[in-house]
Amino acid sequence: MYKIRSDQEENTILLPATLDAHFPLLKYMFWSKGYCVVPLDEDNEFEIKMEGMKYANHDICFPFILMTGQVVRALKSGKYDPKKTFILMPTAGDACRGACYIGLMRRSLMKSGFGDVRVLTINVRHVEDEIALKINLDTAIRGLFGLYYGDILMMLSNQVRPYEVHRGETDALYHRWVEELSEDLRLGKNLTLGKMKKNFERIAESFAQIERDGKERKVVGIVAEFYVKYCALGNWNVIKYLEDNGCEAFVNGASWYALYYVDSHKPEKWNLERAGFEIVKKILVHVQETMRSVMTRYGFKTLSSYQTMDENSRELVSHNFLIGDGWLLGGEVIDYIQNGINKVLCIAPFGCMPNVCEGRGLYPYLKRKFPESSIVVVETDMSGAKLNYYNRVQLLIN
Repeated sequence: MYKIRSDQEENTILLPATLDAHFPLLKYMFWSKGYCVVPLDEDNEFEIKMEGMKYANHDICFPFILMTGQVVRALKSGKYDPKKTFILMPTAGDACRGACYIGLMRRSLMKSGFGDVRVLTINVRHVEDEIALKINLDTAIRGLFGLYYGDILMMLSNQVRPYEVHRGETDALYHRWVEELSEDLRLGKNLTLGKMKKNFERIAESFAQIERDGKERKVVGIVAEFYVKYCALGNWNVIKYLEDNGCEAFVNGASWYALYYVDSHKPEKWNLERAGFEIVKKILVHVQETMRSVMTRYGFKTLSSYQTMDENSRELVSHNFLIGDGWLLGGEVIDYIQNGINKVLCIAPFGCMPNVCEGRGLYPYLKRKFPESSIVVVETDMSGAKLNYYNRVQLLIN
């Protein structure tokens, strides 16, 4: 049994917004480690940008400016004791943001007068092991369940909400499920694969029962760097914009990225660590197949499995692209088109070099390979105008 912790717990971990649909569940990964985990959800973009620019160079990537601004504003609110507060940076441990954010955030905290606030990380690349939160069996299990529950809730919500007859019903159902599943994750109960499959069934059935208008809408597949893909603050709330303009936005689950990361970052030589990576991959694949099977049975769309996406993209995308989101960017574009979703919106944050090389440099080539598709690239950045951003989105949906 895990100890239930309250918001008054001595140590607090602030988690900058990244996975909007997943963090309400994933935060329980570390609930039993002496921390109260608080996902930051302030969405006042202008104030966050202005605050971030005080402590981050304007040439740094746009996601870091937003994260910095959000963190500093939370600390300035007075809700958190700096000496008992930690910042958990969502870092992968590879090149670019994956490793640089740790030092950059420390510098920003010093400049803003919060040098006592410590930065933590979680990665498998042994980047600054002394500040890495360790993953044990308990945290790994709850992380697995939070990841896949977040995936199915996000994908079903996005596929039902544009068509709902009674406005707000889909979001209300999402929050009811988060409340129920949070109880299991917090207490560490019902965390078995059999129970997860039953919950997949219950979740899919409940969303299938929401009354829908039956109207046909344009479906837009979203491909993007991790942060702007899953965070409304980072993508300028593009899902709402698409839905307000009569479209359905399809965002693929984060478990595909988790599989890509595990698969691409495992040691080349066979050793005990490599064996551990392979075991994790098999578990992730099994759960993903279970989730996809349930969604399909209830009439919902999914992209191909990670393994199929991997195989089908090899002739068109170099799998030597392993920095950041790597070949997965092109792989998802291809999979959308092969699954009949020909309108693809590719979002790139300013300053993301991996995205420029592995994404924007590839999209024109894929457009030539799939002339029936419409692939539009938009960019979010500090000085960019939302009007131009949304005008390019309109090019896709008109």
